[in-house]
Amino acid sequence: MFRIVDTLLKRYFSNEEVVVFLLLLVAALVALAFWGGILAPVLVAIVLAFLLQGVVDRLKRLGVGHKTSVFLVFFSFLSACGVFIGLMVPIIWRQAVRFVQDAPRMFTSIRDEILHFAKGHSEYVSQASINEIVNSLANESANLGQWLVSFSLSSIPSLFSLMIYLVLVPLVMFFLLKDQEKILSYLTSWLPKERKMMRNIAHEMNEQIANYIRGKFIEMMVVGVVTYIVFLVFGLRYAELLALLVGLSVLIPYIGAAAVTVPVILVAFYQYGTGNEFLYVVAAYLVVQALDGNVLVPLLFSEAVNLHPLAIIVAVLFFGGVWGFWGIFFAIPLATLVKAIINAWPNQEALA
Repeated sequence: MFRIVDTLLKRYFSNEEVVVFLLLLVAALVALAFWGGILAPVLVAIVLAFLLQGVVDRLKRLGVGHKTSVFLVFFSFLSACGVFIGLMVPIIWRQAVRFVQDAPRMFTSIRDEILHFAKGHSEYVSQASINEIVNSLANESANLGQWLVSFSLSSIPSLFSLMIYLVLVPLVMFFLLKDQEKILSYLTSWLPKERKMMRNIAHEMNEQIANYIRGKFIEMMVVGVVTYIVFLVFGLRYAELLALLVGLSVLIPYIGAAAVTVPVILVAFYQYGTGNEFLYVVAAYLVVQALDGNVLVPLLFSEAVNLHPLAIIVAVLFFGGVWGFWGIFFAIPLATLVKAIINAWPNQEALA
């Protein structure tokens, strides 16, 4: 037994770089597990810095200085965010309030439709099953009301946290863009001089994460805008709110699309009933989802993500359970990191 352990240690942990990398990886995982909430503004800033770094690099290739490029990109991004907040947030907020107010009536309309269907098809549907569904809908409606009360009472701390994000995230993002070379130089000065494995992993992950974040942003924008146009054409209520939810749903692979389908169908059913308009809206929405999954995603992530769908689902469930939203958002890059580590991990033959 001891010989097996000794052989494994010599084979996979006989290099200083491997030991240091393993310690850094464990320290990073522990920090995220225990202080992930505190570090959330930094994580948001890192994501946004990755998103904007490509634009900064393009400007520098055109001959613009580094600091000038950073200032132009940073303040353009802040201006775009300010325009979006000023124009869209009030509309989305009003629609969210109306949606919450109409939600109990939506459940009631579904219950009435089920009861109407049961009366005309009593020979196929048991009354006990109908009563169970109706009672479940009534309970969901009551739970929704209780949740709204508790949410309104707990909103003040959330608003305070939001103000902190609005101040800290831009500051951290700006310094990450402006001083990234100094920061990286300082951090790498603590690492071993011979770090071929770390360089390989860092190079691969830097490219993968950057492509993933930019691809996700483009996918979110395209899906959100196209969905909004579709809902606007059909005159669906809460079009801006639902389009925002559909756009944000792409951040959670597979699961997000399934979850956001529920409010879309609920609103369409509440507005159109079981008429042809309902079927047209649902069909158009499913076409958008199909085009996203079969055309847009392969186009954007053909090189950035080379993972089996089962591996992606397992990564979403595992990392989401460990780190919540950030685990879900970074599930694919983290799964890619695991794959990169396995591929780059040196053994005794490689070190010889």
